[in-house]
Amino acid sequence: MAGFFGLFDYSKPGPGVSKNAPKKKSFFVFLEIYFRKFWKLMIANLLYVLVSLPVVTGGLAQAGLTFVTRNYVREKHVFLPSDFFDTIKKNWKQGLLAGILELIVGTIISFSLYFYWMNVTHEDSGLIHVLLFAGAMAVGVIFCFMRYYLYMQLITFKMTMKQLIKNSFYFAMLGIKQNLLISLILVAFYALGIGSLFLFGTYFPVAIILMVLLHVFIFPAFRSFLIQFTIFPLIKKVMIDPYYEEHPDADIEARRNLNLETNEVTESKEEVIFEDRGETAASTEEKEPAIPKQYSAEELRRGKRLQRRDQIDRDDDDGTI
Repeated sequence: MAGFFGLFDYSKPGPGVSKNAPKKKSFFVFLEIYFRKFWKLMIANLLYVLVSLPVVTGGLAQAGLTFVTRNYVREKHVFLPSDFFDTIKKNWKQGLLAGILELIVGTIISFSLYFYWMNVTHEDSGLIHVLLFAGAMAVGVIFCFMRYYLYMQLITFKMTMKQLIKNSFYFAMLGIKQNLLISLILVAFYALGIGSLFLFGTYFPVAIILMVLLHVFIFPAFRSFLIQFTIFPLIKKVMIDPYYEEHPDADIEARRNLNLETNEVTESKEEVIFEDRGETAASTEEKEPAIPKQYSAEELRRGKRLQRRDQIDRDDDDGTI
């Protein structure tokens, strides 16, 4: 008898989860998935840091990390590091261009903020300097919001760079609630990190080392996971759902890759209302395909196992919509 009088037998299937059971709050779902994938996210984070070291390859690293975190958010399997680098290979042109544009625009905005702030704090500053600084700050905020959506669309949809930028701007305006939530959480972490530098006092080098370790192993993956978890419902509502309402049979494989529901009907024995039992054993045997002489029964079974394994591998492949 397994277990102790059957009480501790973990090999038995559990009762499962009722489809009418209440859904968990998003906060708890986030924590559950994140900590379940914590160690794999650390590996993805390390890959991200290594690829982004040349700076200009930051877009490539972000594309690979976005694929990993998007799939984990959608509860899809990821083969690390092969899926990370395969995503970079598939999207290297747009990923490289996005990273370079992000670097250039970020540098311009940062310089503008510094320049206008120095003018604002100068004794001869006027209203025009305040307005210029406020304008630069607004552009910087919109740019940060656009970055939340850029790479998720880049690895998911077949779009030109112009369309990616246009859509990212659109979502920066539309998803204010999601954008503010992400920004508040990230700003809190940034403030905590900067504050720790002052709290450590004489142990300042220790604080620096801790922050470097957090960046190398944890924070970029956490940031990407938070972004994907927060923005995917909005992208699904605005872009994915309307398309499939008009094309219900399109891109079934791509929907599976995003763990989305399809209109495929799966029949179960419990739902059978009428079953034709008029077939005799002889008629059933006639319908069974004959085994070709050149293949044995064992070879056919082996072929079916390989076919099922190949199907599983294909289901895990990424596909853009």
